[in-house]
Amino acid sequence: SRTAPLLLIALLFAGSTGVAGLLAPKLSRPARTSSTRFSRCLTRLAVESDSAEDAQPNLLDALPKVAIGGLVAAAAFHAPAFLQFTQKWLDIGESVSGDEFWAPLQFWGFFAAMHPLIKPLVSVGEVLHSSPGPLVANLVPISFVAANVAVLYLLATQSKIRTALNVGLLGLLVHFIGCGLEGSVNQGDYNLALDDGVKGCPTYEQVRQPSMDNFDINKYDGRWYELAFHDWTQFSEVYDTTFDIELSSDKLRWLDDFGVKGPSPTSAPASWDKSPVANGAHYFLYGKVDTRTPGVLQESGFGVTFPNYIVDVQKDASGKYTEAIQFQCLERGGVRIFEGINFLSRSPTLSDAEMQKMFDRASAAGMAPYGATREQMHMVAHPPPAKPVDNAWQHMWSATGIDKLLALVEANTHSTFEDTSALR
Repeated sequence: SRTAPLLLIALLFAGSTGVAGLLAPKLSRPARTSSTRFSRCLTRLAVESDSAEDAQPNLLDALPKVAIGGLVAAAAFHAPAFLQFTQKWLDIGESVSGDEFWAPLQFWGFFAAMHPLIKPLVSVGEVLHSSPGPLVANLVPISFVAANVAVLYLLATQSKIRTALNVGLLGLLVHFIGCGLEGSVNQGDYNLALDDGVKGCPTYEQVRQPSMDNFDINKYDGRWYELAFHDWTQFSEVYDTTFDIELSSDKLRWLDDFGVKGPSPTSAPASWDKSPVANGAHYFLYGKVDTRTPGVLQESGFGVTFPNYIVDVQKDASGKYTEAIQFQCLERGGVRIFEGINFLSRSPTLSDAEMQKMFDRASAAGMAPYGATREQMHMVAHPPPAKPVDNAWQHMWSATGIDKLLALVEANTHSTFEDTSALR
């Protein structure tokens, strides 16, 4: 599970698509003249719109009604999934209370809402950087700025359009989360259903493979490349995902330095290199080694703690671990709330035949019903190493201190990890 300060990365993604409004003062004199003329045209358009509204009141009156109809339709369409979800949480409430109940619900709700935020922002970024016309400050196409001004003007002056938009967005959110509960969006990164496929979480002995005999946690240290995942705390838009595992000096704790880049050139061909994390970002997960059961760690994040099972490892001729399968599972009251599956390798790429063997080993471990199949896992892209992205957008992010903020988070995390005073 990648439970970490994803809100920061989400806000950074949002910044790359919402910065246009800040750039308007940088327009040249001719551009300001054009902007003034454009504003006058908008004023005339508003007057004409008011006349049209008086003449045809039913058109604008209908927009909020249509949006409300869409919201009701979305809720009705996904009602069985939401009712089943509610019943599961009622079952959980009969067994646990307090933080044991609310922390997992907040954990689920955070990521249920994050995905509908990130995915549209990537699309907005594509529209932004695909828009025609000269660039303002070498960053944003002037046509995108003009379109934003027009839309904002309409929203500010037309209350019925504003209401329809807000209700419509709420309807889309309900529809997206409903699809997540039904597993019809992306099985790899947005399968939100509780207890889907099989009830509860397995024990470690139920999934542990013979390859874990004589497991040595010291050999697990270092960099791993994530090749595939089934995990709604991750996002299919990112790529080049790595886990850098660092053991504490007493070998009782580990720090998982999770590195990502995003969005990927595949999911956002026009905007991927404009992102504040185009050159990578790091966030972190802490774990405690269970010395009683080698291969099991207790991981914590967002107020919840759950086991991370190392189910299978493969070795080379020297005994070094070269491949691994991890499985995280969170349950309360016998109801499975979250499962995460990670296919890891010391190499950034494997052949199709080697990947199939990983799926076969996961199936042999009984993990297929939990999502360890090709249909339910997202394959992570790892392109060949390239030079760091260097363009006007990266200069802008650097000038605003985003790179320093990300570096500070990383440095502070390592410092906290090395500080063992709290353990004495």
